[in-house]
Amino acid sequence: MILSIDFNSEEPIYLQIRSQIVHAVATGELQSGDALPSVRSLAADLGVNMHTVNKAYAVLRDEGYATMRRGSGVVIADRAASLSPETRSLDRDRLAEELRRLALEHRAQGGSKEEFVTLAAAQAAAAYDAAPNGSAAERG
Repeated sequence: MILSIDFNSEEPIYLQIRSQIVHAVATGELQSGDALPSVRSLAADLGVNMHTVNKAYAVLRDEGYATMRRGSGVVIADRAASLSPETRSLDRDRLAEELRRLALEHRAQGGSKEEFVTLAAAQAAAAYDAAPNGSAAERG
């Protein structure tokens, strides 16, 4: 897994790290049980502060994507097996709110509901077609 940081982006570096790791999980590049680089190693590779990487890993842990084990580092969690119904509901609520925010942004830019739905459906199809996690029937 190769991470790249855009130091000119408005997105905080720790969220760039988090997003790229989540993407790697979604596409199957990282799977349950895979070890992530140590905080020190990843910070050195990216040229960022160790606290930045630690914050990214903490967010991944809090979201259920990673498990931190003293002595063995950070590993990708089996998120599907470990999520409670309450956490799944919160995840869906967070996703719904983010989709609403994007729809409002699209509307403010003069876009139509039909355009937004078409764009969202195309992006969802691309994401699920690219991800090897599950069959088409399971994804559908």
